[in-house]
Amino acid sequence: MADEEQKRETGTSLMFIGLALLVADLLVMFFLPSAVKLGRQGTFLGIMAALFVLAVILIGGGWRKRRIAGAED
Repeated sequence: MADEEQKRETGTSLMFIGLALLVADLLVMFFLPSAVKLGRQGTFLGIMAALFVLAVILIGGGWRKRRIAGAED
């Protein structure tokens, strides 16, 4: 019982961290126009892509962990 609750909490934490990375990704996107003016849009797009992929992996992993913990009921 406690192990299932621990898995749910871990999954929720992973999903929250993924959401925080998506917010950080939006912050990077906010500064993208200034990067285009400076000619550094490639760097910003790379950072945005990396943050997005990492966020999706964390959200998906957290969702999967919560789903597995719920299936063991």
